[in-house]
Amino acid sequence: MIIPVRCFTCGKLVGDKWEEFTSRIKTGENPSDVLDSLGVKRYCCRRMLLSNVEIIDEVLRFHEESEKRKETLNFY
Repeated sequence: MIIPVRCFTCGKLVGDKWEEFTSRIKTGENPSDVLDSLGVKRYCCRRMLLSNVEIIDEVLRFHEESEKRKETLNFY
């Protein structure tokens, strides 16, 4: 899903760090080092970035398939 803007526990702003975090992780950097350099020190905020799963592409795929089915049913 979309990364939350703020930490659920403490309310610190974490959404602005997501893009840099993911790009640096993809280049092979250690997640712990990346979070330290971004200034994310609390474990609750670290959890927000580490545990986020990007499933929006999968959700959109199912939505598009359901729309296609609706179109074919309305066609007949």
